[in-house]
Amino acid sequence: MPFTLIRDDITRLKVDAIVNAANSSLAAGGGVCGAIFQAAGRRDLQAACNAIGHCDVGQAVITPGFRLPARFVIHAVGPIWQGGNQNEKALLQSCYTTSLQLALDNGCASIAFPLISSGIYGYPKQQALWAATAAITGFLLDHEDIDVYLVIFDRSAMTIGKKLFQNIQSYIDDHYVSRQEGKGKASRRLQTESLVWKRQAKEQAKSAGEGQARGQADYCAASEDMPLFSAVPVPIPAVAKPTLAEVVNRPAESFSQMLLRLIDEKGLTDVQTYKRANLDRKLFSKLRKDDGYNPSKATALALAIALELNLDQTRDLLARAGYSLSPSSKADLIIEYFIQEGSYDIYEINQALFDFEQKPLGAVG
Repeated sequence: MPFTLIRDDITRLKVDAIVNAANSSLAAGGGVCGAIFQAAGRRDLQAACNAIGHCDVGQAVITPGFRLPARFVIHAVGPIWQGGNQNEKALLQSCYTTSLQLALDNGCASIAFPLISSGIYGYPKQQALWAATAAITGFLLDHEDIDVYLVIFDRSAMTIGKKLFQNIQSYIDDHYVSRQEGKGKASRRLQTESLVWKRQAKEQAKSAGEGQARGQADYCAASEDMPLFSAVPVPIPAVAKPTLAEVVNRPAESFSQMLLRLIDEKGLTDVQTYKRANLDRKLFSKLRKDDGYNPSKATALALAIALELNLDQTRDLLARAGYSLSPSSKADLIIEYFIQEGSYDIYEINQALFDFEQKPLGAVG
């Protein structure tokens, strides 16, 4: 069921079917079409197309993949761009939904699309991307048994809106670059103060006894971020430490337990949740059945997006799987930006991650 944007050579993908951006006569052409014919074996693939003869705009037909890693080639005929007022969008979306249905009818569990009509047919790349995303995600709402890849060869096709790009870049700059630049001076000052503090703690420890000394030394080493207002260490009262058995016997709520509780609190079903997260049903079933299962960070974040959690809730959920949001990770900062904006469309988030050359959310375990 996952829908993934990738940058690759479509002729090399090991999927059940790849889609050819075809012409109505099903003749070998240039661009992606020419590359597919070449990789499949031009003579064999053309003979199979000739046997079919014709395909209308917005429709698709299927042939064997011959020498391709894919078992099938689905030939979809996209519209020529004529300004946007000649039903181009509906015809383009029909290319995707017809191809997807044809793939399912032929037992395909995976399919890869190029960005149809965005080459010599002149469809604006950004609009072609929006149309493709809407058609594919709409189809997947009712069909779970197929993995879909949209292969973006030309990076310019993936550029998100200029304003959104600038806003995300500013957020990254404010929360990543400035922190790195300002870290040096602050850390040097704190390191100097910390050395004074630790030295005085050690001196006091000689007369305070081993137990108290250990507590003070631990306290002084605990954090370099603690502002120091006094050169005199403050004695720390001894606290009884829990035994290992006590710690083990009172574990906190696991990732899966917290996830399932949040799903109930949000009034969502399992199906709604894993579709919103762009996850496979089989992967989600692991979380449902195994209280101790820990997913990948990408999956955990995808579920946080699906549940529309705020930043604190997201951090809490991630912590249950052993992860955190890092200010030194561009991907994490991009996700933070969307959460702060209250924008939880995982496909829009993945487009932004793709545009900043980061890995997408969901789709993997």
